[in-house]
Amino acid sequence: MKIAIPVDDNSMDTSVCISFGRAPYFLLYDTETEENNFLNNSAAASQGGAGIKAAQNIVDSGAEAIITPRCGENAAEVLKVAEIALYKNTNNSIRDNIEALKEGKLNLLDDIHPGFHQHGGS
Repeated sequence: MKIAIPVDDNSMDTSVCISFGRAPYFLLYDTETEENNFLNNSAAASQGGAGIKAAQNIVDSGAEAIITPRCGENAAEVLKVAEIALYKNTNNSIRDNIEALKEGKLNLLDDIHPGFHQHGGS
């Protein structure tokens, strides 16, 4: 299975990024071959709609699942239409979360929020 994880840096030693749409990179990891590569998240610098753009990049990458702390409703809808499963991470370790997914220990993500359209608002 090909999974995507928003990450802070392009290294297997980095942490899961708290932001989906504005994560600097996405780790693309194949659980069968154990190959990985990092996708530069071009959507991170977008004025608006970063989550939707990031979700479309994940769809285009061929990922079948995402592990993330949270996701906006617009991005989640793009992923849902593409039949990409959303899982909630258990901690900030990339490796721990990959292993937990392989072992069936991750829960589906239910923390779908309206989005952060008012950056810096009240």
